[in-house]
Amino acid sequence: MSFCFCLSLSLGGLFFTILQHLTRAGWSVVVRRVAENVAGVLPVLAVLSLPIVVAVAAGWPDSIKDVYEWRGFDPAAHVAEATPAATAHHLLLKKQAFLNPTFFTIRIAGYFIIWWWLVGFFRGNSIRQDETGDPGLTSAMQSRSALSMVLFALTTTFAAVDFLMTLDPLWFSTIFGVYFFSGGNVGFFSLLALTMCLLHRAGRAQKALSIEHFHDVGKLMFAFIVFWAYIGFSQYMLIWYANLPEETGWYLIRQEGSWKLMSLFLLLGHFVAPFLALVSRWPKRDPSTLIAAAAWMLLMHWFDMFWLVFPHAEQSVVSADPRLDTIHAAALVWTDGLQCVTCLLGVGGIFVWKMARNMASASLIPTRDPRLHESLAFENI
Repeated sequence: MSFCFCLSLSLGGLFFTILQHLTRAGWSVVVRRVAENVAGVLPVLAVLSLPIVVAVAAGWPDSIKDVYEWRGFDPAAHVAEATPAATAHHLLLKKQAFLNPTFFTIRIAGYFIIWWWLVGFFRGNSIRQDETGDPGLTSAMQSRSALSMVLFALTTTFAAVDFLMTLDPLWFSTIFGVYFFSGGNVGFFSLLALTMCLLHRAGRAQKALSIEHFHDVGKLMFAFIVFWAYIGFSQYMLIWYANLPEETGWYLIRQEGSWKLMSLFLLLGHFVAPFLALVSRWPKRDPSTLIAAAAWMLLMHWFDMFWLVFPHAEQSVVSADPRLDTIHAAALVWTDGLQCVTCLLGVGGIFVWKMARNMASASLIPTRDPRLHESLAFENI
């Protein structure tokens, strides 16, 4: 949960960086370096993914089979009876070509190799331009941005499936990757707004960063809050309307007991409240209000990851009745909350440390970008 939270933030930074070159945007030059530094945490996250990947590949400790239940699947087992276990066994047997430790490891390695290359290319050339002033580096990044965006879209989608959707190996959603992407960008733009405001208050980049840049980042944060709600509703509505047992179980466990209240809290806290708070112009142009909104949305994005992961912590989906009579979400105890907080402090602390190192290693502003003057003179109409 903590790993996917931090991963989504870095992927949001990578998306924003590629997007600015793809659209040849000028307004964002003074804020792009912060995004590059957030994306620059991806190599460290590759290392932090090793405990998950190694555990899945080796099947040790045994608890990994409770997290990724497909890892404990025995294809040699023969279940002939017409029981829920037999149905689950048959479905997992069909998915074994994709859900197996070797292919899982290869895929995760492939994602991080591609992300590592993308970060090295865009952030590396951006920093190199600070030294050389070569406008050809901007042209090179623009020319490769379209292919880079395609690679980003494919790897992010499949990474969301591998890390999160396969927690329930019998469930599927064709827009789950977009849901992860939208939530990650809500988190990233919240982090970007928070970082910009704090840098400005600390007296850094005050002449470059203006209320106009705060306003545009606030608009992007608001836009992805709405987009996240749209994707979440689309996924829920289609599954509710079809009412297929193999699809509805994922939502059923989030609509019973204490999880029903948490689902309602996610809806109100991740969409309704921030929508009303940010729909006007002035909150996006007031740094104090923007800091509060950004901090709240970072918290809600973390809660979204909690909502995606934790209901499956103690639930056996393979042995569950396809009619959903026996599916129950994990019951929460106080130690669960303690584990979530300590894991966030550990993984999040490493994330913040690497981000700070990246910020200290180069100028906070791309000082010799050919569009810098456009960004400095930018005004919202």
